[in-house]
Amino acid sequence: MNASYVWWAIGIYIIVSLVIAVLSRTGKQNNMVSYFLGDRKLGGIVSALSYSATTYSAFMLVGLAGLTYTGGVGALGFELIYLMGVSLIVFFGPRFWVVGKKYGYVTPSQMLGDRYQNKTISIVVALTSCLFLIPYSAVQLTGVGYLLAGITDNEISFSTGVIIATILAVLFSYIAGIRSVAWTDSLQALFMIITSTIVILVLVNGLGGFSGFFETLETEHPQILAVPGNGYFDFLTFIGLTIPWLFFSLSNPQVSQRLFMPSSMKNLKIMITGFMLFGLVYTLVAIFWGFSATIMFPDLENADLATPSILSSDLVPSILGVIVMVGIMAAAISTIDSILLTLASMFAKDVYGNMKKQPTDRMQLQIGKIVIPIIAILAYLFAEMELNIIVVLSVASSAGLIIVVPAIFGTFFWKRGTAAGVLASVIGSGIIVILFEAFRIKPLGLSTGIWGLILSASLFITVSLMTKAPEEKAEEFLGYVKAALKKEKGK
Repeated sequence: MNASYVWWAIGIYIIVSLVIAVLSRTGKQNNMVSYFLGDRKLGGIVSALSYSATTYSAFMLVGLAGLTYTGGVGALGFELIYLMGVSLIVFFGPRFWVVGKKYGYVTPSQMLGDRYQNKTISIVVALTSCLFLIPYSAVQLTGVGYLLAGITDNEISFSTGVIIATILAVLFSYIAGIRSVAWTDSLQALFMIITSTIVILVLVNGLGGFSGFFETLETEHPQILAVPGNGYFDFLTFIGLTIPWLFFSLSNPQVSQRLFMPSSMKNLKIMITGFMLFGLVYTLVAIFWGFSATIMFPDLENADLATPSILSSDLVPSILGVIVMVGIMAAAISTIDSILLTLASMFAKDVYGNMKKQPTDRMQLQIGKIVIPIIAILAYLFAEMELNIIVVLSVASSAGLIIVVPAIFGTFFWKRGTAAGVLASVIGSGIIVILFEAFRIKPLGLSTGIWGLILSASLFITVSLMTKAPEEKAEEFLGYVKAALKKEKGK
């Protein structure tokens, strides 16, 4: 595809997005709640679209399409299990929302530290999130790099794509904090799902219609429609990929922090419902994308080039290919800027805020703004390594973040949970996860994510039973949650 078309499209996208980001500025973003949570006043539709764009990024139309190309229909099961995991948000979402509103939580790690009455927990969980989310941030940048390089036959280099995405993510984060990110996310979510669906219809039609499309797959690539098919999705691999993804909505703070933002319980429910509908459609689109690449380009050396190859193919009109390219690029940027804001808020509120005596809200906000470009630079450096395929890096990050899940369950459902139990589970299992990933260790053939969850839960329960729980805080916290949910249900 002509690189000049791509540059023009990127230029238009930047102008439109910056205008929307600037228009989203309402009032003064001069405190932590305003800048990082939008004053807890986001509407249901904006929340749903923003949640969708934050979650479904380069992972989907580049990563999941590439995974489908690599392993076949097993990728559909993998992603549908993630959607099943969203049911956790149906259960936990209202609980996050009511305690966030009551206690003024800005970050999930702040919530954990307060619930277990230990500031060190907030610091440790915040730093752990930073450690494991940098690779996932890099995934988004890598997706843009592969996309622009692939669609222009390297006229726009991988590094150039990564640099563009990094700069734009920082810009969107700075303009108005989460408010600008939410509004640009909403535009990007609508844009990417509409255009990508149109491309699928064009591809299927060009490949013989639905009957001809599946007939070609059945006759020429039968392994792609079976599990384990070509052997990629054996049982242990499938479980290793899906378990961390099942808990993604709780373990990833850039997602769970969104549960503090809707203006009402009604808007929270709209957000969750809208996201699930969006996710189902977008999952099917990404799977069809991978199937199409299998038919059209059966010998790609890198599965992550499936999407760029499709967009630069003769079946997709150049103008449509460029439009979809911008949509995918926008989706990746929407995820990285959300991660930047979340990690910045966690560092400012939970690390700096707990290590500094009597920190002011304004000073924490300034620290958060300083941290944003630093995190972006670290993600950029990691992206330039071009490690592994996108989906595997995403799951590896989730495998590290999953170690916080037992503590989150304990926050709302186990009075006996203790600070020592949380610290032991996060630090102990975190070290094991890093060692297993670094040395590619898989005891009994099980992936790092599974071992991380098992070890974290075991340590949390065992150490908690051996130490004293903050009973007064537990009673007050859980009592309030129960009463608040009952009150909301009665409205």
